[in-house]
Amino acid sequence: MKHKTIVLAALTAVCLAACSNNSTPEEETNKEDLTTYVDPRIGTGGHGHVFYGANVPYGFIQLGPTSIPDSWDWVSGYHISDSTIIGFPHTHLSGTGIGDLHDINVMPVTGEVTYARGDESSYSTGLWSYSDRSKEFAAPGYYKTHLLRYHIDVELTATKRVGFHKYTFPAQEKPAVVFDMVNGGCWDETTDALIRVVNDSTISGYRFSKGWADDQRIFFVAAFSKKFESVNFIVNDSVKNGKEAKGKNLFARINFTEGSSNPVYLKVALSPTSEENAALNMQAELSGWDFEKTKADAKAAWNGELSKVKVHTASEQAKKNFYTSLYHTMLAPSVFCDVNGDYYGADHQVHKSAGFVNYTTFSLWDTYRAAQPLMTLLHPEKMSDIINTMVNIYKQQGKLPVWHLMGCETDCMIGNPGVPVVADAILKGIKGFNVEDAYKALKESSMLPERGMEYRIKYGFIPADLMKEAIAYDMEYAIADWSVAQAARKLNKQEDYKYFLERSKSYKNYFDPTTGFMRGKMLDGSMRTPFNPYASTHRDDDYCEGNAWQYTWLVPHDVEGLVDCFGSKEAFISKLDSLFIADGDMGESSSPDISGLIGQYAHGNEPNHHTVYLYTLVGQPWKTAERVNEILHTMYTDQPDGLSGNEDVGQMSAWYVLSSLGFYQVEPAGGKFVFGYPLFDKAEITVPGGKFTIEKENKGKSNQYIQSISLNNQEYKQAWINYADIMKGGQLKFIMGDKPVAWY
Repeated sequence: MKHKTIVLAALTAVCLAACSNNSTPEEETNKEDLTTYVDPRIGTGGHGHVFYGANVPYGFIQLGPTSIPDSWDWVSGYHISDSTIIGFPHTHLSGTGIGDLHDINVMPVTGEVTYARGDESSYSTGLWSYSDRSKEFAAPGYYKTHLLRYHIDVELTATKRVGFHKYTFPAQEKPAVVFDMVNGGCWDETTDALIRVVNDSTISGYRFSKGWADDQRIFFVAAFSKKFESVNFIVNDSVKNGKEAKGKNLFARINFTEGSSNPVYLKVALSPTSEENAALNMQAELSGWDFEKTKADAKAAWNGELSKVKVHTASEQAKKNFYTSLYHTMLAPSVFCDVNGDYYGADHQVHKSAGFVNYTTFSLWDTYRAAQPLMTLLHPEKMSDIINTMVNIYKQQGKLPVWHLMGCETDCMIGNPGVPVVADAILKGIKGFNVEDAYKALKESSMLPERGMEYRIKYGFIPADLMKEAIAYDMEYAIADWSVAQAARKLNKQEDYKYFLERSKSYKNYFDPTTGFMRGKMLDGSMRTPFNPYASTHRDDDYCEGNAWQYTWLVPHDVEGLVDCFGSKEAFISKLDSLFIADGDMGESSSPDISGLIGQYAHGNEPNHHTVYLYTLVGQPWKTAERVNEILHTMYTDQPDGLSGNEDVGQMSAWYVLSSLGFYQVEPAGGKFVFGYPLFDKAEITVPGGKFTIEKENKGKSNQYIQSISLNNQEYKQAWINYADIMKGGQLKFIMGDKPVAWY
C-alpha cells in the first residue's frame, strides 16, 4: 500500500516547474517552420533502419509503430514495405544493425484478441493490425495512423520522458488498450515484468530484458484520461484478475465502457530507475492533458534545434535532405536519467541526483567520425554532459564506452571509439568536466589487455593469425592512440605523448608495398596468403565490414605517414584514384554493410567517410570537390530508400550536414575541418560567438571547384578551418569556378 501511495501522490502533486520538455526554443526573427523540410520517411526503406514516430531532440522517449519482426531491415521496428503493426513501443533504435529496445509496447484494440510474441504465431490471431498507409503521417514530434483491423485512429506525441497517445475508437465498440511486456525488438527477450493497478485510471510497472543490452531495466507509469472498467492480466496464456501480475510472458488489457466519439488519452512516463521516478517525470514534463499543446511544444523544440543552421538554396530537395539529415543527428544520444538527476549506471546501480544529464545510445564506432564533431559545433552546451556521462561509464565499468546502450556495454564493433570523442572535447577546450579524470579515462581505456590490445602491447600490432578482424581492430586502435597522444601533448604529458604517438603508427605493419594494400600480417612476419583485395567475409576475415580496398585508407590521423607508405604522393594519388573505379567481386559472404559503392569506395559504411577528403590534404582539392558533389547528389535522396546504408545513429546524416556546409573533420580529434565542396548558396550557423556565415560566390552547376577562400574578408590559404575560428563567429566565403585549382 505504501508503494501505491507514493506513486499516486507523485502523480497528483502540483509541480511548480512543470514543463512539456526541457528544451527552450530560440527566439527567431524569421519564423520559418523548418520542420516542414523534415521527412521522417527518408531512411525507412532500403537499409536505412531509421526510427519513425514521435519524439523530441535527444529524448528518452521514441514512440512509434513496430511491425511484425521480419528480417534485418526491420530492426528499428518500421520498414516502408510493411504496413503491419503489433504495437506502439516507447523506445527504439535509429539506423543501427541491431534489433533491441521497443520497450513498453502499447496496442489499442477492440473485441477479442489473442496474446503472443510478434512472429508468425501472432500474424493471424494476435494483436496485430494493418496500418492504413493513406492516413499515416509523421513529422518531428508527431505521428498518426489508422488501424484497419480495429478501426482506431492513433495519434502520438512526446516530451523527453513521456509518451502521449490519443486514440479515437469506433463509437459502437468497447475500447481496450493492451500493455504488451513480451514484444520488444527482434533481438530482445523479457526476463521479468510487472504491471500493477495504482487507481482507477493509472497503472505502473517495469520491464526487464536482455538482448543486445544484456541487463536492461525500464520502469513506467501510465495514466488514462478516463476511468477504466476493468483490468485483465494475461500471464503465460492464462487470464488472471486482481491488482497486480508478474512474469516473463505478461500482457495487461485495460478495458473501458462502451466508447463514444471522445478520444481516450494515455500518458506513459518512463524511468531507468523506478516507478516513483517515472511518476515524477510525468509530473514535471506532462502534468496536463492538452495533446495539441504537447504536439506544438514538441514541434517548437525541433524548430529550436533545427534553426541552429539556416541554409539558403533554390533546391527544395537539398533543403529537405539537409534538415532531415540534421533531424536524424538529434535522435541520439538519448537522455537516460530522471528529472531529479537519478540514473541507471554502467555498474547496474542507481545513482542519485547526478550533477549532469546522463545519456545513452552511444554508437561510437560510427559517430566519432562526424556526428560527435557536428555536436561540438551545434550543441556545445550538451558536450559537458556527454563527456561526464562517458567518464562516469569509465569509472563504473573500467573503460570508456564502446557501444553503450541503456546502461549496458555491448562491446559491439572494434577499436576504442569512445577515446576520440573524449580527446576531441579536451582538445577543443570544452568546459564543464574534470580534464584530469577524462585523461585518465583515455589512458587507462587504451591500456586494457582485451579485444586485441594485449597483442598490440606485446607485439606492437595484432597478428592476423591470432585474431579475426585484426587489421580493422588495430587500425581503429591506432586512430584512438593518436587521439590520446594529442590530448597528452596539450596537457604536457610528454612521455605519454611519445608512447601513444608511436603506437598510433602500428597501421604500417599491414601495408604491403608489393600490392599497395593493407594486408594481414602474421606473428612470424609473413603476409596473408592467398590475398584478394576485393574479398570480404562478414566478421570472419582480417577486416570489419569492409575489404582491403576500403581499409587501406583508414589512417585519418597520419595522412603524411600513409603517403610515405606508397613511396610518393603521386603513387598515393594514383591508388586513391583507382579506389573509385575499381570493379571486383566481394563474394557471396561479404557484409551487407558494404553499400553505397563508387568503384570500391563504400559510402554506406563508416570507415570510408573521410576518404574523399584525403585529396585536399595531398594537394588536389578539386578531386575532393568532385567526389563530395557526387556523393551529396547520388547517395542521399528524398525517398524512403534515400540513404545508401544504415543511418547508424546519425553518422550517415552528419556526413551530409558537414559536407554540404563545405567541410569535414578528418582527424579524429582536434577540430581541423577540411574543405571540400559547399552545396548551399549561404548557410548561417549559430555559435557562441554569434553567427558563423558560409557564403558561395559564382554559383552554378559547372562552378564546383573552390578558386579561393576568405575568412572575415581576409584571404585564407589553409586546407582546413579550425574549430575555434568557427566558434568565434564570422564569415567564410568560397569563391567558386569551373577550373580545378589548389587555392592554398
